[in-house]
Amino acid sequence: MNENAAAAPKPVEIPVGPLSEGRLGGEMAADWKPQHFAWSVEGKVATVTLNRPERKNPLTLESYAELRDTFRRLAYAKDVKTVVVTGAGDNFCSGGDVHEIIGPLIGMQDAGDMDGLLRFTRMTGDLVKAMRLCPQPVVAAVDGICAGAGAIVAMASDLRLGTARSKTAFLFVRVGLAGADMGACNILPRIIGSGRAAELLYTGRAMDGEEAERWGFFNRLCAPEALLAEAQKTAAALADGPTFAHAMTKKCIHQEWSMDVEAAIEAEAQAQAICMQTKDFARAYYAFVNKQKPVFEGN
Repeated sequence: MNENAAAAPKPVEIPVGPLSEGRLGGEMAADWKPQHFAWSVEGKVATVTLNRPERKNPLTLESYAELRDTFRRLAYAKDVKTVVVTGAGDNFCSGGDVHEIIGPLIGMQDAGDMDGLLRFTRMTGDLVKAMRLCPQPVVAAVDGICAGAGAIVAMASDLRLGTARSKTAFLFVRVGLAGADMGACNILPRIIGSGRAAELLYTGRAMDGEEAERWGFFNRLCAPEALLAEAQKTAAALADGPTFAHAMTKKCIHQEWSMDVEAAIEAEAQAQAICMQTKDFARAYYAFVNKQKPVFEGN
């Protein structure tokens, strides 16, 4: 062996960040074991279940953080192509736990701890960022109470299925806070329009399911007993599609909010040219030529 020849570099694992155990080689999300909500993976669909039904599934500091970290980590999951978020029992989520979150925040106020309050509000906002930035489409299955931070989680999802008996309320004003919470003043008007969003954020009143569907917050309504199955069916259909292209669609929807039309058209030209290099694009063509249904593999 030539002594002057460079030694082959040793393979290294590159960590994706301090809040994830993921590696660039990918992870199997079916192996994850969150502590503060239920988690299951069936086929290519992961289901997050907020599971404190005796309290209408409120969020805690710990569940906020673990949800944030889980959605961040999904970028490195090899086996999950779509995600369903639901609540245990007959409710979605009643928001932040009054005793475990609101009480400590009042303690920070009493102590003049502005830094602590800002750390909390940034942490909760990071959950919405993580949901928007994960490549998998997220489908919310909303029944019963969907309030405060629960309404935000539904809002941050890509698709929302509801029930007629659901009650969705952005009720921050009722606890003396602004409707400007976790991106609501930016995202909600884009879903239901600025006038309707303003009404909900100023008053904190609840929308029932029929109004939420009429206003465009829910994509459609389902019978309560069929809701989760319908959400998982929707997610499975998306997971069987061209998932690389779905991830590109999700990225463009969010990125183009801050673009003018010309910049958006150029961004989509680049995105579509990238998608045209995928094998799924060719699979769709050959399936059409052969009068077959395409079988997408996400690459």
